[in-house]
Amino acid sequence: MIAAVTTFAIGLLTALVGHGTGAAASAGHPGWERSLRGGGESAHADSKRPRAAAPHRKRAAPPPRTSRDLVHTTAAGGRSVALTLDDGPHPVWTPKVLDLLKRQHVKATFCLIGPNAQRYPALVKRIVAEGHRLCDHTVSHDETMDHKSVGYQQRQILEAQRMIDKASGGARVHYYRAPGGAFTPDSRRIAAAHGMRPLGWTADPGDWQRPGTAAIVARAKQQLKPGAVLLLHDGGGDRAESYAALEQLIPWLKGRNYTFAFPES
Repeated sequence: MIAAVTTFAIGLLTALVGHGTGAAASAGHPGWERSLRGGGESAHADSKRPRAAAPHRKRAAPPPRTSRDLVHTTAAGGRSVALTLDDGPHPVWTPKVLDLLKRQHVKATFCLIGPNAQRYPALVKRIVAEGHRLCDHTVSHDETMDHKSVGYQQRQILEAQRMIDKASGGARVHYYRAPGGAFTPDSRRIAAAHGMRPLGWTADPGDWQRPGTAAIVARAKQQLKPGAVLLLHDGGGDRAESYAALEQLIPWLKGRNYTFAFPES
């Protein structure tokens, strides 16, 4: 009789324990899901501890909406010019340009090569801190991008954006400029989907060729019109001519009642 009672009690206890374990699993116990992910502890071990509230993770904000149309004009319109500087940041010329812009109270857009931004994050942060805007100029400045696959174009654009974002501390990258103007419908779509307006230009004095300061200034004066986007360089080599031309062009434009503005975004 005693043996029968004992057997019955053990059977009842086993049933109750088995039912409780199944309920915990079906209810999604926090330790259960973690054990399935290989968290290293079982649900039973976790259940002995006080349950901590799950950390609240902020959902990443969607990128700002922007057009995929190529922009060639300033946002301000009228007698304004958008100054854009490509291929930096450069350890020598970018600080000089920033000093000049600060003295002249002028804002510009800096089109950065991803690895250069990664190499000189302090300069990227300074660009942002002084009120200028950032532009993605790809990872490797491949001027044949328009003949490459969509996947290649996407990697060039988005990896550079990631590098610039990290170097700047999370500042917005407003624009995307294809090296050598090698835009495609796909590259413009990719950039716009990630909050970057495709950025062209209307005045290119060819400073990258180093034709001499006088030639750069003369070409720029001939090409500049109200609402123009001016292309110059602060990176990609010795930019002494570009810097000297900028020293002349800024006072010349101000003397003709031009203001400086950002491109449309």
